[in-house]
Amino acid sequence: MLEENFKQDIINIQNITMIPKMLSVICQTTGMGFAAVARVTNERWITCSAEDHLEFGLKPGDELQVKTTICDSIRENRTAVIIDNVSEDPDYHDHHTPEMYKLQSYISMPIIRRDGSFFGTLCAIDPKPNSLKTFKVREMFTLFADLISFHIEAIEQELESKTILNEKSSLLKKTESQKNEAEKLRSDVEKKLIEKNISLEKMNSELEAFNYISSHDLQEPLRKIQLFTDIIEKGESSNLSEKGKHAFAKIRVSAFRMQNLINDLLTYSRTKFDDRKFETKNLNTIANDVIEDLSEEVQNKNVVFEIGDLGKLAVIEFQFRQLLYNLISNSIKFSIPDKKLIVTVTAKEIKGSEANFEKLTPNIDYYNITVSDNGIGFDQVYNEKIFGLFQALHTKPTKSTGIGLTIVKRIVENHKGFIKAKGILNQGASFDIFIPVKID
Repeated sequence: MLEENFKQDIINIQNITMIPKMLSVICQTTGMGFAAVARVTNERWITCSAEDHLEFGLKPGDELQVKTTICDSIRENRTAVIIDNVSEDPDYHDHHTPEMYKLQSYISMPIIRRDGSFFGTLCAIDPKPNSLKTFKVREMFTLFADLISFHIEAIEQELESKTILNEKSSLLKKTESQKNEAEKLRSDVEKKLIEKNISLEKMNSELEAFNYISSHDLQEPLRKIQLFTDIIEKGESSNLSEKGKHAFAKIRVSAFRMQNLINDLLTYSRTKFDDRKFETKNLNTIANDVIEDLSEEVQNKNVVFEIGDLGKLAVIEFQFRQLLYNLISNSIKFSIPDKKLIVTVTAKEIKGSEANFEKLTPNIDYYNITVSDNGIGFDQVYNEKIFGLFQALHTKPTKSTGIGLTIVKRIVENHKGFIKAKGILNQGASFDIFIPVKID
């Protein structure tokens, strides 16, 4: 019989509606026949959710002896294990687990709660070899494991809030003689619940967007790629029919869109979980590197970059490079055809009181970096909405995934700063970034 805490863990995973879609995507994209989310402790291995095309026979609540699994060592080492072909793997070719369960390919990613505790694993197995040691497969598993952890925290916080409310309500009933104190307790609890609910609603809005990507935008391009690749492979690549050429064009569009989505999702994930190492860097060097990276995008376009003396600042270099790349890339994407595009980047040190921005602390010194252009701009009523996840104001799917400015905002927040957007339709856009000169 399962203890109540394990039953609750299974219920929590069952309540994460995106997990079956995740497991389906894993099986489709890797060719694995079995994928699962498992709760793993030093004594137990329990299935929480599974996609089973192998008739492996595990369903939610079923157990394996933890010592017979590779997940046991993953729990101890907190690192993923990926095996393309057991027979050729130097570390696992004679391991007891592949022999016992008759598997040749295996991948398992640890699911770590945000407090650092180990929950379990996201894993997949198959009796035949598969190509799993690729960047895309590893990053997909990492992203999915992070999303599951994110969901678990939201659900557990909600359960904790309900428990607190029930306990306080019970206490109030038993202390009618101390009515004034009881009313104060009720007020404190309700205030905390409101704050937690606001936080949960914000998390859920982002998770709903992730659900959409996982269930539709990630799967649909993959299905298209598979369909049209089959069509081309059956014909002569050097002598394509009109139908084949049309199919090939669709493949390229779908693949391009899928790659952009996956790259932006991974970047979004990394800006949240990457190590944050601040180093004093020359911002002009970073800006010039970004412009060089964008050289292909500006070929055959009338673009002028006006880069001021940006000075030096303590930043997370990888993230700050991504910030400038996204802002300057946006300027290029949303320029006005047949009009010279001017992209300006400037920087200066100011007091918070000098800027007309209520989020700044008046007596704090900020580094104010401004990126502006004379492109198509945007209506000022959207100056906050544009930073929301998947909120692309311009509708061409090949131009924007709607994640770029969300990544910019998260990077600014990682630097303890703030960002403000200004736009005028058909005249241009400007982004003001304020980063404290001294970050604690």
